[in-house]
Amino acid sequence: MLYHFLFPLHEQFGAFNVFRYITFRSIGATITAFLVLLLIGPWFISQLRKYQIGQVVRDDGPASHYSKRGVPTMGGLLILSAVAASTLLWVDLTNYYVWLILGIMIWFGAIGAYDDYQKIKKQNSAGLSAMGKLGWQIAAAAAAGLVLYFHPDFDGHLSFPFFKNIQPDLGWFYVVFAVLVVVGASNAVNLTDGLDGLVTGPTVVTSSVYLLFSYLAGHAGLAAYLQIPFVQGAGEVAVFCGALVGASLGFLWFNAYPAQIFMGDVGALALGGALGQVAIIIKQEILLVIVGGVFVMEALSVILQVGFFKMTGGKRIFLMAPFHHHFEKKGWHESKVVVRFWIVSIVMGLAALATLKLR
Repeated sequence: MLYHFLFPLHEQFGAFNVFRYITFRSIGATITAFLVLLLIGPWFISQLRKYQIGQVVRDDGPASHYSKRGVPTMGGLLILSAVAASTLLWVDLTNYYVWLILGIMIWFGAIGAYDDYQKIKKQNSAGLSAMGKLGWQIAAAAAAGLVLYFHPDFDGHLSFPFFKNIQPDLGWFYVVFAVLVVVGASNAVNLTDGLDGLVTGPTVVTSSVYLLFSYLAGHAGLAAYLQIPFVQGAGEVAVFCGALVGASLGFLWFNAYPAQIFMGDVGALALGGALGQVAIIIKQEILLVIVGGVFVMEALSVILQVGFFKMTGGKRIFLMAPFHHHFEKKGWHESKVVVRFWIVSIVMGLAALATLKLR
């Protein structure tokens, strides 16, 4: 919005020329989203307490989690509001990629909100059925994939980190692949959201890395030099990523141990879906496995645990899944698990950045 109102004034006032730069607007979106969370957070938490919108804890979880029962949840509503408002304030509103990402974020957020509502209403951790969630997620991701597929500039080639000459064309299958990436990322982030501040740190790292990749993908010269796919208009996605970084940092202010608020499924499903859609748009889908390594690890731990449990008639690989609960069961303090997972996420983020030169 500011881009459309203020940039045209640069001919009369040279200072407004700064709004033309994606880097400036990305920083502006980051700071704006952070301040929105910081300023509105206390009021929002008080409203959640007033209407008794509190966390429902699973009975078979670690004993240390029982004290979390009743802590305000559905804080993802605040995150999504800040991201959407900040993005719309700083982005070029004619960029359809950003609208596509916002659409996925809001749709997945709505699924998560209904899931959270069901948990609070029934006072158990079951919520919406797994098939119900997957069905609505697949529908949205498939719609977004088809929109991209029929876009004139669509490119169904995959880009593999470290291998510049391997770029297979998936054709129609790219829509299916896009669904797998978006839905997989959404549920992986949701599975990670189990400890105070755990999911927020990797979200900041992943969003920061994709902010840089979005900017590079939208710059023809830099994309050619670094041998990454050039996507016309992808630079504006960096503004969205900046808003996501700022909102996540602002939420972490209140979500750090001991948490004053949880994001709930409304936040986790939406953030994961949005990150998956960003990866699809800027043609860095495979990179998400690296930069989102913590999310992947958490999802795999659940898949392996469930599969092994069924195959062996009740035996387990981990003391508890998702993976972060395994370490809690081993006696690690919650904050130690969180910080060490953050460290792993930062290292994975640096590895993702290294792929820019190692091609």
